[in-house]
Amino acid sequence: MNVSESVRQLLPADADRATLVGRVWDPEVQAARVVAVRSGRLIDLSDHVESVSTLVERDDAVGYIAGIEETQSWSLDEVLRTSAPEVGDDAIKLLAPIDLQVVKACGVTFVDSMIERVIEERCGGDPAAAVEVRALVTGALGGRPR
Repeated sequence: MNVSESVRQLLPADADRATLVGRVWDPEVQAARVVAVRSGRLIDLSDHVESVSTLVERDDAVGYIAGIEETQSWSLDEVLRTSAPEVGDDAIKLLAPIDLQVVKACGVTFVDSMIERVIEERCGGDPAAAVEVRALVTGALGGRPR
């Protein structure tokens, strides 16, 4: 499979109508850059937004991205190719699209975290009250106290 086929598999079927954002590592500036996908290119948005987090928190994010004129961009095919592990660190690479957003876990970790947040909220930061509530919750759920 060539790189162009990989890109087609990587992007959603409606990529031509979607607003897609991500991040790349730019070795030239030794920093992550926020990018949007447009017509097979990654358009640098970094002059306009500090992070993906600040971008997605905007009420007008989709329109805002559409209004940004291309100043610097990279071929998505090329960035996908240079993101391969065997390519040296001096090449531009795709990064995880999230940066400062809160990422919710799933499974046991999520449940434990959710219960702890509720306990902390209910106890207002009082450690003694938290111990009591935690014991009640743990007993009610059939778990073992920590």
